[in-house]
Amino acid sequence: MQYIEPFVVAEIGCNHKGDINIAKEMIEAAAIYCKVDAVKFQKRCNNELLTLEQRNAPHPHPECSYGKTYGEHREFLEFNADQHRELKELCEQMNIIYSSSVWDLTSAKEIAGLNPKFIKVPSACNNHYEMLGWLCDNYGGEIHVSLGMTTYGEEERLIKLFEDRKRHKDLVVYICTSGYPISFEDACLLEITRIRDTYEGIVKRIGFSGHHNGIAVDVAAYTLGASIIERHYTLNRTWKGTDHAASLEPDGLRKLKRDLMAAYKALTYKEKEILDVEMVQREKLKYRISEEKK
Repeated sequence: MQYIEPFVVAEIGCNHKGDINIAKEMIEAAAIYCKVDAVKFQKRCNNELLTLEQRNAPHPHPECSYGKTYGEHREFLEFNADQHRELKELCEQMNIIYSSSVWDLTSAKEIAGLNPKFIKVPSACNNHYEMLGWLCDNYGGEIHVSLGMTTYGEEERLIKLFEDRKRHKDLVVYICTSGYPISFEDACLLEITRIRDTYEGIVKRIGFSGHHNGIAVDVAAYTLGASIIERHYTLNRTWKGTDHAASLEPDGLRKLKRDLMAAYKALTYKEKEILDVEMVQREKLKYRISEEKK
């Protein structure tokens, strides 16, 4: 397997608590302290995405809600297109890539209008074929898609859609288990091997979107062939919200990038039988067979 340098995406999502100043602080920490490659937000048009019944229903976890109804909660956490443009401009100043997940066609059009390097389609929307088709036909960057909650048949239909529109070489698919957080047993990392065996050479790259605790699983995912690693990111795992518990704080995100780079550098063959660094030790320590015993 040919390993390429790991690409780390810090998914801010809605962990900014609806405060653009917190969002900017998270960008700066991700760029300067964590040294990751990209940050990713979310964009939703809630009137399009949610039914009236869903908008008026209470949040399923009231302790995490930022409004009296689920609709109010979602609107509180939403940034408009101009605010996303402002965040993208800050990312460019900080030399980190801006991206966003899109959950509906209106949001896809708004984010595509910002022309980011890549747009993400979450697991919940990877069967939104109208939106996927629009992105294929109208957006020129990479399209990243998570495969959580997805049958093999849905997976095949997704890949075929991109092949039919000749956009599969811009497609990145992510192994993902849609739980927040998940157990290690539910990470199912060998799905990376299955996807690699099935679609390597068809899609551009394979990623891993993790919702587990710690960072060991991510390093294992990279060694199996997931060259893009995405983790939810927060400034405080105790903040109100459903994603914080499955997120990394800045120290964890920084260590993740460090450990992935260490793995990348280490995943090589020896360039010669005995490395230069070994020669001094060989001369000093290697057992010598006497000439008489030869």
